[in-house]
Amino acid sequence: MRRLVPALLALALTATACDSGEQAAEAKTLTVFAAASLTESFGTLGKRFEAQNSGVTVKLSFEGSSALVQKLTQGAKADVFASADQANMDKAAKGEVLDGQPSVFATNRLAIAVGKGNPKGIKGLADLAKDGLTVVVCAPQVPCGSAAKKVQQSSGVTLKPASEEQDVKSVLAKVQSGDADAGLVYVTDATSAAGKVDKVDFPEAAGAINSYPIAVVKDAPQADLARQFRDFVLSEEGKKELAKVGFGAP
Repeated sequence: MRRLVPALLALALTATACDSGEQAAEAKTLTVFAAASLTESFGTLGKRFEAQNSGVTVKLSFEGSSALVQKLTQGAKADVFASADQANMDKAAKGEVLDGQPSVFATNRLAIAVGKGNPKGIKGLADLAKDGLTVVVCAPQVPCGSAAKKVQQSSGVTLKPASEEQDVKSVLAKVQSGDADAGLVYVTDATSAAGKVDKVDFPEAAGAINSYPIAVVKDAPQADLARQFRDFVLSEEGKKELAKVGFGAP
């Protein structure tokens, strides 16, 4: 019996080590590259996905869609890519960094973000062209910047922005801090920042609706999980969460 006890202890320790090893092996990280305007909604969806998939951690990387495409085409590793427009998803496809066809999961449109209480009394797009206002927009290569350019062309209103930012959250931050009087952002960003900025809708925004596609990245380290996350975003649960902040249906 005395000789048996150490042997049994050794077996128990071995079994425990094996169990720990198996648990460690099950731990997986899913890397999602997503447009900055998806910060709030994907943050929530990422936590729900983790809760539904034991051992999975969702690592979210938010930037302007054009910057994310550039990273992917330069070899950055990710499992999922969600763009704020079709043009940048097309660039990703052309760069041969996607696995399969993208699927559109939402739409978005522009709104004007102004300081809380709208101190400058901005009522529409034309007001942003008035002298004495500090206006910021996204850079043209960024989806929100491309949309801003479209509404200017279709409306005949020409803006003279103080700066062109690399993502929509940077535009929102300048309005929120008071560095800008107004900025062209997405409806969803202004809605998410309710209480910090006010939102002014304008009819010309209907001429520049952005579609949001999502795709699995080629050679994704977690390809199976990537497909599951894509399907989760496309599901009714995903659509309901996106709608909470103002995203439109595909």
